[in-house]
Formats: sequence, structure tokens, C-alpha cells
Amino acid sequence: METLPDSMVNEVEDFIDFLKAKHAKSFPKSESGENKIVEEPKSLYGAAKGTILYISDDFNEPLDFN
Repeated sequence: METLPDSMVNEVEDFIDFLKAKHAKSFPKSESGENKIVEEPKSLYGAAKGTILYISDDFNEPLDFN
């Protein structure tokens, strides 16, 4: 890093800060300093199940463009 120009040193420092922040979000520390297991977000697959209350009887019929 000592041989890099100042602009590149700033970029490297910014990238290091980014990686630290990313790592901190992925592995939050508890008060005792141990890593906590991070739960995966719930899937949204099937989230709208039961919300469609009515579908017309001719829903699957071809559309008439005349």
C-alpha cells in the first residue's frame, strides 16, 4: 500500500471498511463476543395463497378481440 498513489489508497481503505461492515452484518456478535447463528429469510413462495377469492367461470376461455 505504501507504493500506491493516494487516490488508490483511499479506494483500498473504503473497500476494507465495506468488507468490515458486510462481515459485521453477516455475523452479529453477542455481548459475550460469540458469533450468533443468522437465520435465513423466509421464502415468499406461496405467500398469496388464499388471497384470490373469486375467478370468473370463463377465466380460461380465449380472449375475444372483435
